[in-house]
Amino acid sequence: MSESTSGGGSGAHDDHLSRTARVTLVGKPGCHLCEDARVVIEQVCSELGETFVELSILEHPDLADQYWELIPVVLVDGAQHDFYRVDPVRLRAALARPH
Repeated sequence: MSESTSGGGSGAHDDHLSRTARVTLVGKPGCHLCEDARVVIEQVCSELGETFVELSILEHPDLADQYWELIPVVLVDGAQHDFYRVDPVRLRAALARPH
């Protein structure tokens, strides 16, 4: 999973994307939980007209230091929201709040 914008960016880790996307998925290639999280995020973001970006801990040492044992990690508006599993109800609620 490299930096890809399935609609956008997030947090302080990628400032040029943070202006467009509210959700960031932090993970790594080959992570089955990351793939599961991506499916939920894609669905919720599509429903709500939101965007997201994926960042790999293999390409971002600062993210690896912070999240290595927690991936996948979901950030909403730059703040940690979920890890391991993404709850679509919680994600919808978080995205319903103004940013």
